Order: sequence, then C-alpha cells, then structure tokens
Amino acid sequence: MTGKEVTFRPLDVRQASDDEYRCLNAFKSTMNREYLPDDPPIPLEEAIQEWKTLPEFVEFQAYAAWDPLNTKIIAFCRILVFHTGDNEHLARFGIEILPEYRRQGIGGQALAMLLPFAQKRQRSLWMTFVWDSIEAAAQFLGRLGARRGSEMKMNQLKLVEFDKSLVERWLEQSKKLNTEFRLGFWDAAYPDADLDDVAALFQEVANDQPRDNLEMEDMNFTPELLRSWEKNMFARGDQRWTMYVTDQKNGKLVGLTEVFWNPNRVMLLQQAFTGIDPAYRGKGLGRWLKAEMMQKILHNRPEVQIIRTGNANSNAAMLKINHEMGFRPYVGHTIWQVETEKIEAYLLEKERAT
Repeated sequence: MTGKEVTFRPLDVRQASDDEYRCLNAFKSTMNREYLPDDPPIPLEEAIQEWKTLPEFVEFQAYAAWDPLNTKIIAFCRILVFHTGDNEHLARFGIEILPEYRRQGIGGQALAMLLPFAQKRQRSLWMTFVWDSIEAAAQFLGRLGARRGSEMKMNQLKLVEFDKSLVERWLEQSKKLNTEFRLGFWDAAYPDADLDDVAALFQEVANDQPRDNLEMEDMNFTPELLRSWEKNMFARGDQRWTMYVTDQKNGKLVGLTEVFWNPNRVMLLQQAFTGIDPAYRGKGLGRWLKAEMMQKILHNRPEVQIIRTGNANSNAAMLKINHEMGFRPYVGHTIWQVETEKIEAYLLEKERAT
C-alpha cells in the first residue's frame, strides 16, 4: 500500500460509533505496545469514557485512515486547541501510524487534513509529544523544520528495589515541620471549599516549572478547568490521592503532591504534580509530602509494583528528590514545535513534486 491509497475519514471521538470506538481502541493498543511494551492494554470501556468526556474547552478534530477493507485503522491524526484564554497562538497535534505503513506519505496526508483547522483558528505554532523510540517520527518532524522544545524522561521506581528506610528518615527529619504546617489528605475530587486555593497554587507553581525552549505562555488554571479535568479522569476510572500542606499561621495552601491509580492497571501508579509555593521552598516540604504519600502507598496500595513520573530533563530540583527515592529513566519523550508557515511550505513543496 502507498500513501495515495489511504482513505482518511473524520472521526469524532466524543460521539463515535461502536465500531469506530472498537477499531480506534485496537489501533491505540497496538501503538501503546510500541511506546510502553510492559503495560497492559487499556480496556475499551475506559478508552470510550475518556474520549466521551473530553473537556468542553478542548476543540478537537480527528481523522482515521483505514485499510482497504475498512475494517482496521492504520493511522490516526488529531489537532486541538484549548479555549482557556491563554496560548491562543498554539495548536496541539499528533500523528500516529502503524509501523508497517510508515514512510509511505501518510504523514504528509495527515498534515494536509489538519492544516485547515489551524489556519481557520489563526494558530501560528504547532506542538506535538513524541516518544523518542519512534525514530520515524523524529525524522518526519525534522523534514518539516520542527525543533525540539523540551526533552523529558518518564522515570520509574520499582518498589521491590525501594529503600523503605528512606521514608522513615524523611519523616523523622520532617517532624519539626508539624509546628509550622498542617498535613492534609484529599481522596478523589478537590473539596469545593478548597478549589480556589488549589487553582491558585497550580497557577503559581505549575507555571513556574521549566519550559526549556517551548514557545508558550503561562496557562490559566481556573477552578472550572480543574473540575473539567477531574470529570475526564474520574470517568475513565482513575483514582487520585492528594497530600497537601497548609501554613498553620494563616491557613494558606502552600504545597501538594498527587498520585493516580487505575484498577485496570493495578501494578502501576502515576506520580503526578508536586509543587511548593516559591515563598515556602527550602524548608523540606517537598520531601515531607513525598514521604507521607509513599508511606500511604506502601500501606494502602500493596498491589502497586511500579511508580512512574515524568520530568523535564532540566527540572533539577525535582529530579534530585526522585533520584534519591530510586527513580530511574525508563523511556524518553520530546515535545516538538513547528510554525504553521513551515507546514504550509512543506505541503506546497510536496504538491509541486507530484
């Protein structure tokens, strides 16, 4: 098969047919085996719930390429923008192609399908997340004139190798913090009474994380945005634990750490956001939160075998803590960025060459 024989059709992931959902999940399972070969497949119902509950602020367009018999998806592409009042120059996109169909022109076809969406919304820059193990993706992006914006690692900790005495030492060192700060815990959704404070902390701390060469501005972490993400993650079955600390003098939320776990993958747990208000750094609050959370995982999630977390290679402070805990690099990924005008030029050149 050549790229010219591929048939792309729109696929609305929020309200696809049963057959489209089944084929898309089968395609994604195949791709995920290449990205993360040690992971179990994502069940169909979990995937459907994630797609159906995409937040309303996400405007999304997707296309699937089918085999000649229209029974199998061989490529999938999507482009989306966030209507959150920030980064209005930016479009996020992705192109995935089964290994046996790569280097046949399908990537160029996918770009041509996605381009009008970005042009209509006047988006001047595209960004995409690519696993470093997919060499064809990096080569394709290089031909477009794309450049690496941020290089990251998924780091993982095998609990069988974890030094449990580390938790005891960190908790012992953190005892003095109890006189200044109060530790708290939320299971599942953020309480309504604390939602504004959580959004304010994300706004302050998440935007303070290294962006390397990514040409993007601060994101608006509003209470509504956080609730939208919660709806999506809980619909797919994720369970979230949040450990947090407040200043006893004024009750201010000054730091938190979060983990996610899904009963469809009992052996895996994802360490997500950890952040401390800049005015309260250097006191050991990050290690205290990490130690308390790890102790809870060990006691209440005995089925967990592996903890994973993603970190920019430039995030030295968080990498230092994770390295002390025993996290080691597992797989790498890169966020690439490319201007709309370069994509237009690439497609025009391909058209002239045919």
